Amino acid sequence: MIQNQLQIIGNKIEDLLETNHREPYSAKLLAVSKHHPSQAIQIAYTAGQRAFGENYAQEMGDKAEQLADLDIEWHFIGPIQSNKTKLIANTAHWVHSVDRFKIARRLSEQKPDDHPDINICLQVNIDNEATKSGILLNQLEGLAAQVSTLAGLKLRGLMAIPMAHSNPKQQAQSFAQLRKALENLNQKGYQLDTLSMGMSNDMPIAIAEGATIVRIGTAIFGQRID
Repeated sequence: MIQNQLQIIGNKIEDLLETNHREPYSAKLLAVSKHHPSQAIQIAYTAGQRAFGENYAQEMGDKAEQLADLDIEWHFIGPIQSNKTKLIANTAHWVHSVDRFKIARRLSEQKPDDHPDINICLQVNIDNEATKSGILLNQLEGLAAQVSTLAGLKLRGLMAIPMAHSNPKQQAQSFAQLRKALENLNQKGYQLDTLSMGMSNDMPIAIAEGATIVRIGTAIFGQRID
């Protein structure tokens, strides 16, 4: 099942890129493996998947240890507690959910010297939802300026989880706002190349609006056991 689903989703991504006149392979599939066992990751890895997303630091650390013989690219995509930054810094190659300078500073300070620079996305609360993590758009430039100075971190782009809309045009507006925010930062001298946006239900709209990483879980692994 996992192999088949990866093939289906991979083909769909490439079809969407072509439909939207984008370069082949310009959007990457991140397999969200939260609450799925290491064996499921192993199956996906054997099928060719290399990038996996986790929401919980301890779960990611445990899986990374269990699968240490595989060249997996670990992405941390969940809210970050200050007391978990050391574990994340020791494990993650990417962190998508930085929304405070304090967290970025701790990741910088706690990254092992022999660990490559951690790729960072700043999480934006694009629809100003009280229940979601992320900074507001008017805070973005200030945080980008701070994070870009930290050793051991490489600021790559932005991440968002927009509000779900039944109207595709409304959904597209949220993704377009994030794309424009990245473009604005690049106009001010940043060299950002990553828009982490889009999940199973809204992937086509996200890719149409420029997503470079789409985060897909259930459509690959099935329902999670929470």
